[in-house]
Amino acid sequence: MGEAELDGRLRSAVRAGDAEAVRDLLDRGADPDAVDAGGLPVLCLAVAAYDVPVAEVLVEGGADPDRVLPDGTTPLWRAVDGGSPAVFTAVLGKEPRLRLPEADRERLLALARGWYETGAVEELRRRTGAPGPATTVRVQDDEYDWVDSVSLGDLTVRAGHGAVLTSLEWAFRILTPVDELVARAVEQPDEAHVTWSTVGWILTRRRSFETWSAVVVHRHDREPAQRRFVVDYLRTRGFLDTSPYYEKKEAELLAAWAAEETDAELLAKVLDAYTDRDHPGQEAIGLRHGDHPDPRVRREVPYALATAGAPRTPAARAALLTLMRDPDTEVRLRACTASMRDDDLLPEITRALLLLTEDPDPDPRGAAAAALAGSPDRTPAVADALAGLLDEDNRLVRLEAAYGLALRDDPRTAEAIERVGPLGDGFEHDHRVDALWRWRWRRQEENTAAE
Repeated sequence: MGEAELDGRLRSAVRAGDAEAVRDLLDRGADPDAVDAGGLPVLCLAVAAYDVPVAEVLVEGGADPDRVLPDGTTPLWRAVDGGSPAVFTAVLGKEPRLRLPEADRERLLALARGWYETGAVEELRRRTGAPGPATTVRVQDDEYDWVDSVSLGDLTVRAGHGAVLTSLEWAFRILTPVDELVARAVEQPDEAHVTWSTVGWILTRRRSFETWSAVVVHRHDREPAQRRFVVDYLRTRGFLDTSPYYEKKEAELLAAWAAEETDAELLAKVLDAYTDRDHPGQEAIGLRHGDHPDPRVRREVPYALATAGAPRTPAARAALLTLMRDPDTEVRLRACTASMRDDDLLPEITRALLLLTEDPDPDPRGAAAAALAGSPDRTPAVADALAGLLDEDNRLVRLEAAYGLALRDDPRTAEAIERVGPLGDGFEHDHRVDALWRWRWRRQEENTAAE
């Protein structure tokens, strides 16, 4: 296949949004900067279509984000203009863009800042001159985060320029004041909004104590959104930063916060972050909130009462027993699963889980199946309950039931495996499927040896 034909097929694959075909054609020698009839490189087609996978493949394959186009823009400029943080990130690439001339950096920053400060609707009105109302639709920008898509006249843009500006500043190693970034984040007080998540991510990458201090001081703000942002920041840091210095400081901060927070939704989030860290005061915090009127708070208490290797105190055990009888289903489930390895509590755990297998809601039944499957309780009552769940419509519940029977080498396991049915793709490395395969293999080996 000649170069011209490869490039033609590449253009078609980009227009079709076929990222795998684009990758294959690039591997076979297609030009990543191939242009269409209007002289625009194919990367601009992906940017205009908000096609993140294709844009990523093109940039990884060598497409030039800084190529100057006939109108004086670049693909990166167009990605900034389009307002999609996901598309912008794909076009930006993985390295800081400090190699760009300062004038080009300032131009990109001014573009993003202009959109952000003016607002998508007003900027579209300025560009189109259209007098009517704008149309705003929430769209998924990447796998996790959403953004508003705004249309006016003949133009459409995604209103994620606050996130784009934040990422661009970080790419150019501009340390925007923390208070300014937090204010950007909470304009849309939703953890799944692109600006909230981008600001949080960038702040976790700024690892100085000054940044950390400037963020956590917002836990004292009166507005719940600022406090929620701090919790989200600390939870993200808990996944990324294993420094003992910060771990201790954050555990102490969260312990103090858990004793003071009055907003139930926030308190639940604080407890969730707190119980991810080791702290000697966890049991006391758990006991303090064990009878909280809001079930969202009580759902976090079992994890505060879960000790790592140390025996539970009588007070903690009594609190967990109470939570196993809680009116809220999720509280009961969490109390059971957090206490599963406590032999003294196991009979009560089993009783609570067996009741949940009869719940009219299929979700608690599925969660109870998963808990009972891995339970150390090997009594016939548990095996019978698992066998009873093989009639569930949900294939995953049937899988959990079969898995639990296989672990117990129950004579109903072969039938259970048949009742699970085909699982399809995505289960190749599933531990439950592996256990069922091993059970079958052992049975075949035993049957062969007996012949």
